[in-house]
Amino acid sequence: MAAKEETPLMKQYNSIKAKYPDALLLFRVGDFYETFGQDAIISSKVLGITLTKRNNGNASSLELAGFPHHALDTYLHKLVKAGYRVAICDQLEEAKPGKLVQRDVTQILSPGTHFDAHILHAERNNFLTAICPGFGLALIDLTTGDFKVTELTTAEQLQNELTRVKPAEIIIPAESTEALSHLGTYAL
Repeated sequence: MAAKEETPLMKQYNSIKAKYPDALLLFRVGDFYETFGQDAIISSKVLGITLTKRNNGNASSLELAGFPHHALDTYLHKLVKAGYRVAICDQLEEAKPGKLVQRDVTQILSPGTHFDAHILHAERNNFLTAICPGFGLALIDLTTGDFKVTELTTAEQLQNELTRVKPAEIIIPAESTEALSHLGTYAL
């Protein structure tokens, strides 16, 4: 039996997901935000929502998990608090019978780039941290505008500084991932 072609909706989803492979994509379909595949598996575990499978135009089934669009704030902060980068893909026009609704990502949130009062800790900064080769370190808290830059000379100093500031999120150049693997849980 030949594999079926993807549906127009799944082509659209896969095209948008390809632009944001490192984010959980919340894909608006009518009155729901849906997640598919690995994103659905993660979302169902983190959010405690039902994971289902559906045949979306191809021979094999695909995992699916979703929630009502009006509950976005309830679920979004749980995903970000769990450490995930989340891309919100909204419908950009009204639905019309027989026409695929135009959709695109309208917002991306991550542990270091959100302003959600449910997640922020009043007792410490919410630093988005960038590390570059040679142990350059930049910290910014988007909620307060606090910005700091320093250069450290050893990996131990870098580790100590990360332990002290407890960044919400760390950005490192892809080519430096292996060189900075000693950071353990801080290497996001």
